[in-house]
Amino acid sequence: MKKEAFRIVFMGTPDFAVESLKRLHEAAYTIVGVVTMPDKPAGRGQKIQYSPVKQYALAHNIPVLQPENLKNEAFTTELKALQADLQIVVAFRMLPEVVWNMPRLGSFNLHASLLPQYRGAAPINWAIINGEKETGVTTFFLQQAIDTGNIILQKKLPISGNDTAGVIHDSLMVLGADLVLETVELILQNKAQGVPQSYTENMKIAPKIFKETCLIDWTKSVVYLYNFVRGLSPYPAARAALVSASGKSIDLKVFESKAELSAHNNKPGTLITDQKSFIKVATVDGYLHLVSIQLSGKKRMTAAELLRGFVL
Repeated sequence: MKKEAFRIVFMGTPDFAVESLKRLHEAAYTIVGVVTMPDKPAGRGQKIQYSPVKQYALAHNIPVLQPENLKNEAFTTELKALQADLQIVVAFRMLPEVVWNMPRLGSFNLHASLLPQYRGAAPINWAIINGEKETGVTTFFLQQAIDTGNIILQKKLPISGNDTAGVIHDSLMVLGADLVLETVELILQNKAQGVPQSYTENMKIAPKIFKETCLIDWTKSVVYLYNFVRGLSPYPAARAALVSASGKSIDLKVFESKAELSAHNNKPGTLITDQKSFIKVATVDGYLHLVSIQLSGKKRMTAAELLRGFVL
């Protein structure tokens, strides 16, 4: 089949998906429709905001579908009418079989890990939290169980000791777009040979991150907490609370930290500061220096900036 006649439906919502959609469009693939999340109010004014994928699609005159329910008959009828040869899914919802099995060539997903490791909603965060030295992206054909389909292609990416989730997100976004283009080309040439995923006893998962997930446990090792902060930075950010002797509590986000391995007799969670330049908190085996932080209702700042206007 010629490239121009190859009909693609793209499914995605956030910025991570836009890079792949952009690359497909710029490569002159025929994108007959985009499926993205319904519009939702956002911000203090609760103004209706389009998803990044919808914004790109509208700017390039690509039809947009925004179903509330992916099993809704009206949606599936509209989707079928697009007569897609292939569906590409990047950072979207779990699809029912009636949707992923619709195109004649099926559907493939881009996942931000080296499957079968880190299946789930937050692979970038958990890889860094767990101190991994390497991650990557995977394309695979969709099947019923989430993130379990046959692998088409993979690309690896090293993780340095200073990388945050934000840095790795942006790198994988670009690397993933490369992989999406390579995968589409293989499918177009009928050369995509999906390989079943291998299973091991040491499978690591990547469950969704909730607000409670972000709470810092000061009884953990300082190296773990350093990775924990990196893995949640800049969003949703590791969280703690400053508690005064009187019991007053102020919520705190930690975006950047520094680990200090050191034997001490302080109770984990004890805050130590010179009231001028540094803030550190005792852990079970050292101190975590709070380098870049944000108090509730304030802007992000360094420890020194905070101490100039706030007495701990």
